[in-house]
Amino acid sequence: MKILIKNIDTLETVTKGRFNNYDILIKDKIIKKVAKNICETVDRTIDASSLVALPGFINTHHHFYQTFTRNLPKSQDVSLFDWLKFHYKVWEKLNPEDIYLSGLTAMAEMMLTGVTTTTDHLYLYKNNQFDNWIENEIQAAKEIGMRFYPGRGSMSLSQKDGGLPPDSVVQDEARIMAHCEDIVNKYHDRERLSMLRISLGPCSPFSVTPELLKVSAEYAKKEELLLHTHLAETKDEEKFCIGKFGHRPYDYMKDLGWDNDRVWYAHAVHLNNKEIADMAKNGIGISHCPSSNMRLGSGAAKIPEMLKKRINVSLGVDGSASNDTSDFLAEMRQMLLLGRVAWGAGAIKTMDVIKTATIGGANVLHWNDTIGSIEEGKAADITLWDLNDVSYIGAQSDPIAALIFSGRCHQARYVFVNGGITVEDGHLKNIDEQMLIKRGKTASSRLWKRAGII
Repeated sequence: MKILIKNIDTLETVTKGRFNNYDILIKDKIIKKVAKNICETVDRTIDASSLVALPGFINTHHHFYQTFTRNLPKSQDVSLFDWLKFHYKVWEKLNPEDIYLSGLTAMAEMMLTGVTTTTDHLYLYKNNQFDNWIENEIQAAKEIGMRFYPGRGSMSLSQKDGGLPPDSVVQDEARIMAHCEDIVNKYHDRERLSMLRISLGPCSPFSVTPELLKVSAEYAKKEELLLHTHLAETKDEEKFCIGKFGHRPYDYMKDLGWDNDRVWYAHAVHLNNKEIADMAKNGIGISHCPSSNMRLGSGAAKIPEMLKKRINVSLGVDGSASNDTSDFLAEMRQMLLLGRVAWGAGAIKTMDVIKTATIGGANVLHWNDTIGSIEEGKAADITLWDLNDVSYIGAQSDPIAALIFSGRCHQARYVFVNGGITVEDGHLKNIDEQMLIKRGKTASSRLWKRAGII
């Protein structure tokens, strides 16, 4: 199918500059041409004369299943470790339908706010049960039309062995690795325009054994896979690692083989400048999660220092129970504001945010040949935004920055993934939103009842 997006008011390509009144020609999943006054016979023309165009956003850290435990009263005012201990008892009651519907919910909210590619860190598996949970998320991604890079997460260090999670949500290493190999063989698509790739995601230093972290790194090296985990999120984690392993979190992970350019860490709040410099030298990527870090009082990552050292910094909404939303444009605004609160008014600029949300994510996922910018030959992952709203009056002098500084509704007008339209006129095209709302609200309420919290 050939689609012509015509007369774009403001086009931000991220890598090639910013243009006015430009056209984009999409053909066979690809951006075929970016220029003024394109004349071509097409299947459809979209008038974008009042719209702003950006590359599709790339979300690099999430826990989809947490959309069903947003805003629970007993977890609203606690820090990470207590927050986790409360939620484990709820999450152990999840069932396969919850995984599917919560995944669809998370992706729907992200797609409506401009995300075209997302990861998910699904580390929550019942004790040696429901190994097909990640497959339920994959099904949801196919239905909604999201480019998906899930991580087969895991937890193997339970409370009885000195970890944080209870036995009910911990699996043994052999079962974990067998399932990792199985889903990599079944689903990992290395093609350039792939819609599905797989990473490995042991959960965190306080919930995974050193043995599993090491064997995961070895398997990822052998198969050329990416590795993802939480790191240096809180002071409690730092205290745990020093007390149990004799190392700060980064040095502990480095000793286990997590110090190369196939690794990206979520949060990375409590790092010193020496550790940041070492990460830069080793090509490690970061997923910055400002809303979650503020919500749980975890702190502010040294993003200006990381950008200065040319670390690949990307953006993640994190779990929708430690952020309580999967609104990606809101996350971009939070990155700007938290960075300035912590490091000064000039520390983070709007283009830092735009690049982090787009090409930064593509760099972290080793997919910058295909996604992350609007360029001829790249995948047609594009978002169009309508600033014709009272909340943008007076902000039109810089329409791109207006999306971050202003606005009350973060809903994209159009979203394209691999050239297919997944959002049109602010609504999802591939799924019934009202049906999802009804099913999701019912299923989440049932989960709370099973967990005995309502």
